[in-house]
Amino acid sequence: MTSLPSPTPDRQFTRLLGQIGYGLAALAITLLGLMLVTFLIGRVVPTDPVLSIVGERATPAQIAAIREKLGLDLPLWQQFFIYVRDAVQGDLGNSIRTGKSVTSEIARYFPATLELATLGTIFGTLVGVPAGVLAATRPGSIADQIVRVVGLMGYSMPVFWLGLIGLLVFYGQLDWVSGPGRLDPTYDMMMEFTLNTYTGMILIDAALNGAWDVFGNAVSHIILPAGLLGYVSMAYISRMTRSFMMNELGQEYITTARVKGMPEWRVIWVHAMKNVAVPLITVIALSYAYLLEGSVLTETIFAWPGLGSYITDALFANDMPAVLGGTVVVGVVFVTLNMASDILYRLVDPRARG
Repeated sequence: MTSLPSPTPDRQFTRLLGQIGYGLAALAITLLGLMLVTFLIGRVVPTDPVLSIVGERATPAQIAAIREKLGLDLPLWQQFFIYVRDAVQGDLGNSIRTGKSVTSEIARYFPATLELATLGTIFGTLVGVPAGVLAATRPGSIADQIVRVVGLMGYSMPVFWLGLIGLLVFYGQLDWVSGPGRLDPTYDMMMEFTLNTYTGMILIDAALNGAWDVFGNAVSHIILPAGLLGYVSMAYISRMTRSFMMNELGQEYITTARVKGMPEWRVIWVHAMKNVAVPLITVIALSYAYLLEGSVLTETIFAWPGLGSYITDALFANDMPAVLGGTVVVGVVFVTLNMASDILYRLVDPRARG
């Protein structure tokens, strides 16, 4: 029997580019569907954006003029076309509350969420992966039981309850951390009027400015909410790591490596982890996306001026352009991270390239 020739590197690269192109096309279609859903939601909600702008005492002529200015007198298909065209150009409309561009406001709020979610994901990964490996290599042991119980608590306990308990214990009683907000008022004024802003993330900007007193104050504020999100992320990552690792440790190649006398640490951290890392990439990316879009309660409890708080405040104020703009951004981030993890998955695992 003759074996089929293996594909050349050029053909593999071409096939990988084709898969990436297909993924980008699927990404565009998904984002278009997301924008259609948000557009329809903005049109079916009972709140009239025109009345929110001009007030209930406005004359019919004033209402008609504003409606024409906003393009609300056009057919729905034409409104949606304009909505997509403007969104592609980075224009998500203007906030009813402030009259400012929603895009500029999101650009001001999103770095706070990005900073918080990134630290939470780093903590969850650095703790969750070793914990999951430890539990998988010692099934049924005390270490395994501790990892599973800690993970179960992270799944079961409401985030807002953990946040309130954390503030009560570590801020109110022990005074180990600072309270809600990103900075104390004095440092906040210094950050706004004295120091240069590069990224909108206080830790990075303070370090780039050499303002280490501001950096230390920012750390004392972010450590509790980031640790809380990191705990939630760690619970998910450790559980999935344990499951993936236990599956790999039962494979024949692991038994063969052990029979050959290979050190246990090399069997686990080199051979098994090489295969575990492939699906773990998707797990970490989804956990990161969840923290970026699901930190609303955490930001509310800790008065963290991020995207979650921005969308919540806009929702209570019936500011639909801001709500829909924030929703679109969250959806874009989630879909993009999912797409990036899929591309990285294919780069790391040759078997996924087909």
